[in-house]
Amino acid sequence: MTTAAVAGELSFADLREREFARLDAQRCTYVDYTGSALYAESQLRAHRDLLAAGLFGNPHSEHDPSRASSAIIDAARATLLRFLGVDSSTHAVCFTANTSAAIKLVAESYLFAPDTPLLLSADNHNSVNGIREYARRAGAPVRYLQLDGELRLRDAGAVLAEEACRGRGLLAFPAQSNFSGVRHDLGLVARAKDLGYDVLLDAAAYLPSHALSLRDCPADFTALSFYKLFGYPTGLGALVARRDALERLQRPWFAGGTVTYASVHADTHRLRAGHEAFEDGTQNFLGIAALAPGFALLDRVGMTRLAEHVKALTARFLRELIALRHADGTPLTRIYGPPDTIRRGGAVAFNVTAPGGSVLPYSTVETRASRAGIALRGGCFCNPGASEAALGLDPARTASCLDSLGSTFTVERFASCSGGPVGAVRASFGLANNEADVDRLLDVVASFA
Repeated sequence: MTTAAVAGELSFADLREREFARLDAQRCTYVDYTGSALYAESQLRAHRDLLAAGLFGNPHSEHDPSRASSAIIDAARATLLRFLGVDSSTHAVCFTANTSAAIKLVAESYLFAPDTPLLLSADNHNSVNGIREYARRAGAPVRYLQLDGELRLRDAGAVLAEEACRGRGLLAFPAQSNFSGVRHDLGLVARAKDLGYDVLLDAAAYLPSHALSLRDCPADFTALSFYKLFGYPTGLGALVARRDALERLQRPWFAGGTVTYASVHADTHRLRAGHEAFEDGTQNFLGIAALAPGFALLDRVGMTRLAEHVKALTARFLRELIALRHADGTPLTRIYGPPDTIRRGGAVAFNVTAPGGSVLPYSTVETRASRAGIALRGGCFCNPGASEAALGLDPARTASCLDSLGSTFTVERFASCSGGPVGAVRASFGLANNEADVDRLLDVVASFA
């Protein structure tokens, strides 16, 4: 049972009552954990108590409030590295505004060249897709690893080996798809590195309910956002980089906090060493002070227990979603990605169909769910590659439609031009969810029968 507790452990039912009582008080079913986790009451109390009792100043100074902030930041770096199974001897933490900003640090600083290509999975958040603009500006080839019928990477190892003959550069892919919930094979990281690639791993959707060891998964660069992990604080992410990989990057600019010195008269500057060269301006030191209570929450729960809890809820939702039928026996839903929880996380993308199989607009489902107090996500989830593969969009027709629509683009106009559904509904489960949430969501979907 997902709410069962081992002796001495707090059950998920108790956690929901103690930490997330506002969900039931507001009669809300929250199933958008891939969008953001929910913060717990204990996080807010701990952060408030810390700020009320302490004095924290800009960490770039030398007075006591400044030193207090520096100590908080150093402790947070160590906690994050422990969470990822490594330490500061091999890895560095660069605090950023979010996952997108962490990815951009790599994108703008990587030495792309005509013989140093960029390889992307077709399944990527747009924050990763955007790296191609830096690569193309440097004359580097951009190539995509394609997806199979379950939206998994197809023959990725073989494609990497083939592409390595033409040049080795940067491979970027997500540990878990933010569209389909597919967990991609992390063994691809070691295979790519054996072939001479650098690897950027987008861990934003994976980490909230799965443990990740960067000792076992030797990605050069790993990007994440803390609100995805435990809801609070927002506006804070990190790039966790192998120290040797960080040294190979070359920043194209400098800012406050990143330089040992800068001179206007001499027209020169010197970047600081390591992570300090990549943290522009003043770190979000008060936000960083909120990380310890978030990690303490995950420690109390246990990542293994959390993964099992999310898997059980997802498995039941998938099983019953697939079983839903119209009166004429035709399926009520169309699932994108694997039909089970094998190598799949807690996100499920689907559409509701009318009798005969035509897809209802995702906005119709999203609206009915919202009226029932259910918070889920509709759209393409900033992941056009997985969306295009899932919905079977024709590449040539897609290009023609986008070219013709231009600045007049809307989802509705694009759907009319492409002749098929655009977008899907995504339900994603996490720490605070229970069986009743699954029941309420299934009832809303079943109401379309």
